[in-house]
Amino acid sequence: MNKLNLLFIFLSLLCGCKKSGLKEPFPEKTNNNLKYFGFTLIDVGWDEPGDKSSKINYTDEVSNFCNIADILVTEPSANIMDRVEYMNSLGVKPILHLNDMFFEKKSSGGGRSGVILGLRNDYQQRWDEFIAANNLTGNFSKIHSFYIGEEPAWNSIPEAEFKMACDYAKATVPQVPIMLIEAYLAIDYLYAPASVDYVGFDHYFLPSSTKSSIYLSEHETLKSRILSHQKIFLVADTHWIKILHGSAGISKNDMDFIAREYYKFANTDTSIVGILGYFWPSGFDKKGSTGARGLPNHVKKEYEKIGKAITGK
Repeated sequence: MNKLNLLFIFLSLLCGCKKSGLKEPFPEKTNNNLKYFGFTLIDVGWDEPGDKSSKINYTDEVSNFCNIADILVTEPSANIMDRVEYMNSLGVKPILHLNDMFFEKKSSGGGRSGVILGLRNDYQQRWDEFIAANNLTGNFSKIHSFYIGEEPAWNSIPEAEFKMACDYAKATVPQVPIMLIEAYLAIDYLYAPASVDYVGFDHYFLPSSTKSSIYLSEHETLKSRILSHQKIFLVADTHWIKILHGSAGISKNDMDFIAREYYKFANTDTSIVGILGYFWPSGFDKKGSTGARGLPNHVKKEYEKIGKAITGK
């Protein structure tokens, strides 16, 4: 066999092993309940390391294909309406990240994350002050959802205390949905009180993402633990960390394939109403991490296609 034939066989094998998901035409949206797409770390005070200029709000970079993004709130006196209205002006509604409003670290341990969070004694007063500072009873239509509690079971928040926080928020501003995201390592302990509207879990570093038997099992566990009125948000792996993704055999160039799998999976289940990518700017979680913002252009183009298909932008 000559060298030319050997080269042909090698190239054929190489092409055959290559992931082929993105060779197919982009799938149309078939799940009519799938309406929301966005990223995290958009307006949380995070300035990407290495940027030429300081920037802590990235709404303008995602607004042409996203309709949701997060805003971090830590203090009850914070007036965030300028930030909310800026997002709204770009066709984006905020998910208010409210863990610190309701919960605080009580101790260490707990057998899960290593941190035990609990309800603040003055959580009602803090929430009432925040509502008044932002007239949320009048401005509720400008907000997408309240994200209450940070992976509550994983961080050992007692179920009764999590319910108290969600119930109080729902009683005071009933028009705004409440979102709960759990860590996959605590999926068997997931609890979602009736006042919660959106439920999801996060599991990253999976080469086959939603095709993984592990992921599918976790998704079924989630579905078995939620109530009939509760809808699902997929938390998509949209960042890249060398020691974690790289060790799992995932390159930066693979991230568009992974994104496509989340989108295709979301179209198979009408209980799924949105996809939230973790995360947009780089440098978070681990030094040197790459957010969606810093991934190759063909990956970012895939996020744009998915976002526009879901949001209609």
